[in-house]
Amino acid sequence: MSEQPALFTVGALRARELAEDDIPALQEFFTANPEYFIAVNGMPPREDEAQQEFNDTPPPGMPYNKQYIIGFSENAGRLAAMASVLSDFLAEHVWHIGLYIVATSLHGSGGSGACYLSLEDWMRRRGAQWIRLGVVAGNGRAERFWEKAGYTQVRTRSGVQTGKLTSTIRVLVKSLGEGSIAEYLSLVERDRPDSMLA
Repeated sequence: MSEQPALFTVGALRARELAEDDIPALQEFFTANPEYFIAVNGMPPREDEAQQEFNDTPPPGMPYNKQYIIGFSENAGRLAAMASVLSDFLAEHVWHIGLYIVATSLHGSGGSGACYLSLEDWMRRRGAQWIRLGVVAGNGRAERFWEKAGYTQVRTRSGVQTGKLTSTIRVLVKSLGEGSIAEYLSLVERDRPDSMLA
């Protein structure tokens, strides 16, 4: 694991921005915790899943400021969780969580919620006023997690290819301050319930 300075800490875990030389450790984490990939893609993580996570950026016409791949690591350096985040995505002060995976061993321990709350606080301190994400309809564990965290559905996208599966994506948004969901939708046209944009 690279020795990047900590962005923030969560108990004994240090959250750091991952770099290209962390790809093998991230791949090892994905391989050891395949549940997300099986649920969403219908198959275990690909052999190059971590490399693809670094390469996977929004298409032209979907602007953003920076992509962060964040690893939550134990003192031994092994990853316990990861998040892929875009800042100022589609509009200023809108941040997007593309992927959030916590080690299976931490499920049910409160660790997922603690890591998320620290991530949310870090995003807020960096200027986020809204956070958006997509969750696959039918992935009950993830749907319950994000709803409990305060997210609201603004639209759905049907017929989205996720690995071997064709899925419906629920687009969820959370306001981190004074801004309302209505204000958010005035900024991000593609997330309006009647939007035909992919």
